[in-house]
Amino acid sequence: MSKALLQALRPHQWVKNLLVFVALVFDHRLGEWSSVRSALMAFAVFCLLSSSVYLLNDVIDREADRAHPRKRNRPVASGALPVPVALLASLLAAGGAVGWGFAMSDFARPGLPFVALPIAYLVLQLGYSFLLKTMLIVDCLCIALGFLFRVHAGSVALVDVKSSSWLLLCTFFFSLFVAFSKRRDEVINVSDGSGATRKTMKRYTQQFLDQVIPSLAAISILSYALYTVAAETIQKHQSRNLIVTVPIVVYGVYRYQYLVSQGREVGDPARVLFRDRPLVLSGLAYALVVWLAITLRPLL
Repeated sequence: MSKALLQALRPHQWVKNLLVFVALVFDHRLGEWSSVRSALMAFAVFCLLSSSVYLLNDVIDREADRAHPRKRNRPVASGALPVPVALLASLLAAGGAVGWGFAMSDFARPGLPFVALPIAYLVLQLGYSFLLKTMLIVDCLCIALGFLFRVHAGSVALVDVKSSSWLLLCTFFFSLFVAFSKRRDEVINVSDGSGATRKTMKRYTQQFLDQVIPSLAAISILSYALYTVAAETIQKHQSRNLIVTVPIVVYGVYRYQYLVSQGREVGDPARVLFRDRPLVLSGLAYALVVWLAITLRPLL
């Protein structure tokens, strides 16, 4: 049962929570142990929260998952993990995350306490689990907002860091791009149109998704490019170096869109990011170039 529980926690999905480190990197805090520690704790909080939500969703969706060619093997759907155990683990993980969030919050200073972000994320995910995931387009908006909370939580955890508006917009639009790409994968590779695997699959069509996905890819790239040349970004880094990362971002986004257009299975973005070699290499190249652009300033 312990193996089934570990699988249900989906630790491979914790890669999404790396977004809490965005502020740490782009605000030059990697050399400050106190900031690194705060970011690591924020990461742990969101890992607990996301696993809690995965367990709850697996319980709620267990009947639909049994009709899904891949999800039928999930521990709850397959019966390897009993429902009461999954619910208890979900409750403990959520309670631990919120409690940890309270411990990290400084209520004496003005502004948003850190715990507000985990609570808001949890409320959003509960709304998604019980209602919002059945609503066309709203389901994808909820996914994107979840990623936005992660980025903003990383900034709040560092106490005196303000999130860049352009970076938040980039995160939101790219998350929407990935969410709609995931729906296209379900339309092409999974759904039979009956709504047995997901109720919104009755209404999502390939034609609609093929119109939305390219526009979101372009907006994601544009918002990131505008972030790199924004006055606040140049002032913060004392250079225009980040603009050199734009071609790598363009390649990564369109490589992912290519996989989507080819009907490749992108239902699990976290696995795709580690299995597609060009995406892995572009991610490593991006990390290296960002580090050089931030540390070797000014060059441009």
